[in-house]
Amino acid sequence: MFQSLYPTESIDSVYEYDFEKMYSDGYRAILFDIDNTLVRHKTDQTPQSMALLNRLRDMGYGVLFISNGSEKRVKSFADPIGMKYLYRANKPSASGYRKAMEMLGSTPETTLFMGDQLFTDILGANRAKVHSVLVRPIDKKEDLHIVIKRYIERIILAFYRKDCKKKALKTL
Repeated sequence: MFQSLYPTESIDSVYEYDFEKMYSDGYRAILFDIDNTLVRHKTDQTPQSMALLNRLRDMGYGVLFISNGSEKRVKSFADPIGMKYLYRANKPSASGYRKAMEMLGSTPETTLFMGDQLFTDILGANRAKVHSVLVRPIDKKEDLHIVIKRYIERIILAFYRKDCKKKALKTL
């Protein structure tokens, strides 16, 4: 029923993800949402985010920030680390994801997406046929319109977890 909103996988933090395994599996590009995925909402780069992004670049990943935010917000986040970005990406439309992949020279089969919201981030990545990774939001303090969406997300995530358990039982 909600499968178009289901992520390929879900994790607690981008800072604990096994990017090395994904690289060995053939992934070469990562599209990141910024706010509440890499840093707290409306926060600049942190030493932790910069270290992760530099490590990914050194591994050979192409990295791009994809956001519905303004150019000012996204550019100010990308410039200190010299990475590409796409602002006003119109998520959940797949067109922004396709443009981002074009900018990196990647394909859906070689691209990961990481974001914290089902209705924009994950739905858009799924529409673009990209491996979607739902990240637990870093900060609980959010704008009202996002808080309202989070209540609906909880219901969908309950179905997602139930489906994941069924699949795990079938593979045993």
